Amino acid sequence: MEWGSESAAVRRHRVGVERREGAAAAPPPEREARAQEPLVDGCSGGGRTRKRSPGGSGGASRGAGTGLSEVRAALGLALYLIALRTLVQLSLQQLVLRGAAGHRGEFDALQARDYLEHITSIGPRTTGSPENEILTVHYLLEQIKLIEVQSNSLHKISVDVQRPTGSFSIDFLGGFTSYYDNITNVVVKLEPRDGAQHAVLANCHFDSVANSPGASDDAVSCSVMLEVLRVLSTSSEALHHAVIFLFNGAEENVLQASHGFITQHPWASLIRAFINLEAAGVGGKELVFQTGPENPWLVQAYVSAAKHPFASVVAQEVFQSGIIPSDTDFRIYRDFGNIPGIDLAFIENGYIYHTKYDTADRILTDSIQRAGDNILAVLKHLATSDMLAAASKYRHGNMVFFDVLGLFVIAYPSRIGSIINYMVVMGVVLYLGKKFLQPKHKTGNYKKDFLCGLGITLISWFTSLVTVLIIAVFISLIGQSLSWYNHFYVSVCLYGTATVAKIILIHTLAKRFYYMNASAQYLGEVFFDISLFVHCCFLVTLTYQGLCSAFISAVWVAFPLLTKLCVHKDFKQHGAQGKFIAFYLLGMFIPYLYALYLIWAVFEMFTPILGRSGSEIPPDVVLASILAGCTMILSSYFINFIYLAKSTKKTMLTLTLVCAITFLLVCSGTFFPYSSNPANPKPKRVFLQHMTRTFHDLEGNAVKRDSGIWINGFDYTGISHITPHIPEINDSIRAHCEENAPLCGFPWYLPVHFLIRKNWYLPAPEVSPRNPPHFRLISKEQTPWDSIKLTFEATGPSHMSFYVRAHKGSTLSQWSLGNGTPVTSKGGDYFVFYSHGLQASAWQFWIEVQVSEEHPEGMVTVAIAAHYLSGEDKRSPQLDALKEKFPDWTFPSAWG
Repeated sequence: MEWGSESAAVRRHRVGVERREGAAAAPPPEREARAQEPLVDGCSGGGRTRKRSPGGSGGASRGAGTGLSEVRAALGLALYLIALRTLVQLSLQQLVLRGAAGHRGEFDALQARDYLEHITSIGPRTTGSPENEILTVHYLLEQIKLIEVQSNSLHKISVDVQRPTGSFSIDFLGGFTSYYDNITNVVVKLEPRDGAQHAVLANCHFDSVANSPGASDDAVSCSVMLEVLRVLSTSSEALHHAVIFLFNGAEENVLQASHGFITQHPWASLIRAFINLEAAGVGGKELVFQTGPENPWLVQAYVSAAKHPFASVVAQEVFQSGIIPSDTDFRIYRDFGNIPGIDLAFIENGYIYHTKYDTADRILTDSIQRAGDNILAVLKHLATSDMLAAASKYRHGNMVFFDVLGLFVIAYPSRIGSIINYMVVMGVVLYLGKKFLQPKHKTGNYKKDFLCGLGITLISWFTSLVTVLIIAVFISLIGQSLSWYNHFYVSVCLYGTATVAKIILIHTLAKRFYYMNASAQYLGEVFFDISLFVHCCFLVTLTYQGLCSAFISAVWVAFPLLTKLCVHKDFKQHGAQGKFIAFYLLGMFIPYLYALYLIWAVFEMFTPILGRSGSEIPPDVVLASILAGCTMILSSYFINFIYLAKSTKKTMLTLTLVCAITFLLVCSGTFFPYSSNPANPKPKRVFLQHMTRTFHDLEGNAVKRDSGIWINGFDYTGISHITPHIPEINDSIRAHCEENAPLCGFPWYLPVHFLIRKNWYLPAPEVSPRNPPHFRLISKEQTPWDSIKLTFEATGPSHMSFYVRAHKGSTLSQWSLGNGTPVTSKGGDYFVFYSHGLQASAWQFWIEVQVSEEHPEGMVTVAIAAHYLSGEDKRSPQLDALKEKFPDWTFPSAWG
């Protein structure tokens, strides 16, 4: 600072210091070094910290006084992050390490692709359809027979077609009950010639959602399993244990077929571990996102055997937290079979998951090869492992596991992780404790300075979050949500730049008006310590909560601390010069590289999900929050550069300009959310149901009947983008909720009514199915314990939904479904999902109602909906005509 800008108090104090030091022109080196230590006044007032060096002639003072060039610092950090992001991208594109694939005993991706193309050529394969129950099953059995003919005499292959019937309750989507009848499983057991007492299970599902060929979900996994079966069966290596391959035919019916297998099939008792192959995207790398529970030997098996590892305990804890609206057969084997396992899924390009674009040609052969190499190696390892036979003995605690850029996996028990984490914490305590406990004459008021800086950092993060949320809410209110859905970097330019600009602004104001006389070098060190402390707090919290993901915070504490200790001496002597910056960024290489690696996975998973998460969750608010959080983490160890730099004006101006221009472009509707680009489609999902509703009174008389096409948009924008193309779909036909009927009187396929409240009902002629549903009350009887037992019978298509609402004074005490205890869905109604295979007897079930007081309107309201997902009844002329009007950037999934 110039002398003229200092306060009178500071001038008087400096004069006093100079007088006491005398007129010596060159003080001893030790004394000069002490003189350059900062003095800190209280935690209020301007000009509170300053350099004691009268002439600023020491090496440290020159470094501090010179300051970093703003342009060089900003460009350097930007290029550093871009370089790390490029490394992450390169690692993700490297699907397989080139080798002699396809040789005898090796997995052949081309053979697996042939299986895949045959399965997907059948078309959509919904449970109960001929495509699923006959054509796909016939193809699988045909290929298994060919494999059996080629198999080595060391092995024995057994095949069984199971058609189970059963029921269970699940807390997925707010909770509901599932009932299935005569669905199909194709089960293959590969075992040593003299048999085996233990087995490992490999699971896939060959059914698909309606109107999708289901290449990634999950035909490719079944194709991989067929090829793995071929390779293992022709191998000259003897297996110690059996390998059971389950090709299940009703996973999309909320995990029904796996439940039928694990609770009813005689081979289920042999299974000691399983591998489940799933998809949440199309192609790319298959991620291990769940293991266990509490069977660390399974993780070790994957680590030891997998050729191209890609695994993260972070994904496991995120998935199991329930924030991703999805579930897999892993849950069934864990909860109903008490069996540990490994859950894998493709996660890239979730934009076309469950759409007509999920075709075989979009899955790279290299993706098939890496999945096959991994599954084959892990299954072979487990089938020859001594641990499989005594799996229960190795059940102890969880594992911390994560891959390093797909090259290898690091895994260790969570208890070891906790010890490592607390050792890192102790390192920080010693490092900061030394500073806090030093005498005041050596460090000035470091404690107060540290606490004030911590407050400023937290304020900068809080205000930046508030800023981006205000922007996100405004954009949602003006109807421009999801502008980034087809152009992801729009969100970075809008919310990312706003977050960085606000953080820099708060710290620049603090630097100018609060730390106006402080040494830049000193402030850089203080704010590094603050970032270290914040990450250490995260580390302690996550470790205390027992989360294995705490290893990330350990990385974000240990490496920066080591870096600081290594560069501390050079920083003291020369300030923030090129050598310091180079070593500082090099020391931050591992935490920042891994952070960007994880951040890629977060956005790869969550961005597509926000396009199908319903009409009630503002996706811009969610994405802005995630982006702000990631930006805060990435900026934490760079905050000290704000204090080391000469200025931040150009950086703030550039960021503000980018944010403002992007904001104006978004508000003007420049960025259209959806795309029909054949190479990279990002469609808007819409469900269309041509329906006829009939409402009855207590005597069974029809009191109301209407027909129409019920329209549900699966994202926050509703039908705002569709109305210009189809004017008849507008707010004048918003669906009216029948308050007295369960689920508003609409035929929900699954209980997602709490996620999708905006829907439309376009009048249309009646539906005339060739196989109409029949629903009747068979009997009503009083039980000895003063409840009413109602027995019903229903017949109809392969998919039906049953709903119950108990009236005031009535409760459902028992029923013949699930485990006998009625389970309510979110909102208080009861929801039962029913499906059957090609042939099934009439569905009979009963509910028991406890009545505390009589009401003229009855005890309960019941309803049933019949869904025609395949065959001729699926279509109608009106439905086809409406579908044709939808623009090509939509995916209208329709049925009757």
